[in-house]
Amino acid sequence: MHRRRRTALLLTAALTMAAPLLTACGNDAHPGAAAVVGGQRITVSQLENRVGEIRAAQQEAVPEAQYEQVIARTGSLTRDTLHSMVLDRVLERAARDAGVTVTPKEVQGMRSGLEGQAGGAEALESTWLQQYGIPPERLDDNLRLQVQAQKLAQRLGTDTSRPEFWQALSEASKKLDVDLNPRYGTWDDEKSSRVDAGTPWVREVTGAAGAQPVA
Repeated sequence: MHRRRRTALLLTAALTMAAPLLTACGNDAHPGAAAVVGGQRITVSQLENRVGEIRAAQQEAVPEAQYEQVIARTGSLTRDTLHSMVLDRVLERAARDAGVTVTPKEVQGMRSGLEGQAGGAEALESTWLQQYGIPPERLDDNLRLQVQAQKLAQRLGTDTSRPEFWQALSEASKKLDVDLNPRYGTWDDEKSSRVDAGTPWVREVTGAAGAQPVA
C-alpha cells in the first residue's frame, strides 16, 4: 500500500463505525467538556458541531433513501470523532516535541498527489468522506496531520506502523494528561486510544434518519 494511503488509513480509518450512539444521564464530572487535553477543553458543543459537519456532508453525498443506511453504518461517529480530535492534539504535541513543522506547500503537495491517484479533487473528497469520515471542508486539515505524522516518523527514524512512532504518541499523551468525559469512555495513554468505559448508566440508542447524533 502506498505510504501516504497507509498513513491516512492509520490515522483516520482504523476506528470501527458500527456501534450505537451513546447518551448519558446523571451528574457529569466534566460539565460542558467532552475531553480535556493539555488543560484545554474540547467542548461537547465543538464535538457536536464536528459530527454535524460530517453528517451534513454524508447526507449531501447520498440519495435520501440511502442516508438511513449511512447512519446505521456509522453509529459510533460521535465517539470516533472525539477520538480523532484528541489524537490530533496528541500528534501535534509529539510533533512539536520532536521539532517537526509542516508547510502549506507540503500539504498541497500531498493533496495534489492524492487527487492524481483518486481521479480529481471531487473524487478525493468523496473517498475521504466515505472511507475516513472527513468532510470536504476538513480535508486540508486532515492532510496536514498526515504530513505531520510522516515527518514525525522520519525524524524518529521509523514509519507510522512501527512501535517507535506510537511510543512517541504515548509519551505525548501522558504529557497532555488526556481526560475524557466518562460518557465517551476513557483514554489509554499507552495506546493513544479511546476505550469504552462500559458504565452502567450509559444507554444505547439508534439515530433517526436525518437527525444529528446526540452525544
